[in-house]
Amino acid sequence: MNNRRSFIVGIKSIKLSKKEEHFLKKYKPWGVILFSRNIKDIKQTFKLTSSIRKVFKDKRYPILVDQEGGRVNRLKNIISFDNLTSEFFGNKFIKNYREFNFFYKLFIDKTSYLLRLLGININTVPVLDLKIKGANKVIGDRSFSRNPKIVSKIGDYCIKYFKENRIGTVIKHIPGHGLAKVDSHLSTPFVSKKLDYLTKNDFVPFKNKQSLFAMTAHIVFTDIDNKNTVTHSQKLIKLIRNRIGFKNILISDDLSMKSLKGPIKENTIKTFKAGCNIVLHCNGNLKEMTVVGQNSPLVDRFITKKTSEFYKILS
Repeated sequence: MNNRRSFIVGIKSIKLSKKEEHFLKKYKPWGVILFSRNIKDIKQTFKLTSSIRKVFKDKRYPILVDQEGGRVNRLKNIISFDNLTSEFFGNKFIKNYREFNFFYKLFIDKTSYLLRLLGININTVPVLDLKIKGANKVIGDRSFSRNPKIVSKIGDYCIKYFKENRIGTVIKHIPGHGLAKVDSHLSTPFVSKKLDYLTKNDFVPFKNKQSLFAMTAHIVFTDIDNKNTVTHSQKLIKLIRNRIGFKNILISDDLSMKSLKGPIKENTIKTFKAGCNIVLHCNGNLKEMTVVGQNSPLVDRFITKKTSEFYKILS
């Protein structure tokens, strides 16, 4: 992996600045994530992703995006997916399975085609959080259903269809964000449900998933660890590995979200100490990115092995 480090960063604009190029060469992040601020049109975005890959001399270098459909549409400057929410497909699954399967596969095929045109090879889907009445709307229609079995089944299709299209997936937000009553972008959610309830409900969709990547939830589950968010909790990471059984690359949610209260250096160190494999930093702030890069270890054998498995999907 050419001395790459175990972190993913965002960049500021529609092209790589000289300072950002220097940063990538110096700190060698495992991957780069794009947002709407980086995506103006197809030609510009492909030029951007090509310039990133040129730095690493790697045609398969991981470039990620959150392209869920509905309101989480990073490709909005190119195409509208406003009505194609996870909730829409969840309802379709219940009402008419054959129709669901036709339209959902078509949706993923077309999304994948567009992502490949742009030079993006990982989509941070599926959202496997449950839709819970009375919870914060940060998940809402991003969820397929309140029924964990339905969420799990559609999640399997999502992973399968993207893999067939040579796109990696990131299941999120493990072990479940659905019960949160506040938005973790803005403050820390505390969930008080007991472990037995969580095991039979929120944790269910994340089990037995054939995705090489998962993203943590910045949530405190008080019955398991009343002091730390999942991202910073050795207890919760152990639960994700053992009880839920996720054995692949575990990525933190964005370290610059306000759910994590400490300075960026502390948040980075605590995330690795808890057991995450890779940290994510999204806002494109070069000072913060530098701190994250300085405190991220070189990729280990485990990440190298799993990245090689991901590269095989692309070929």
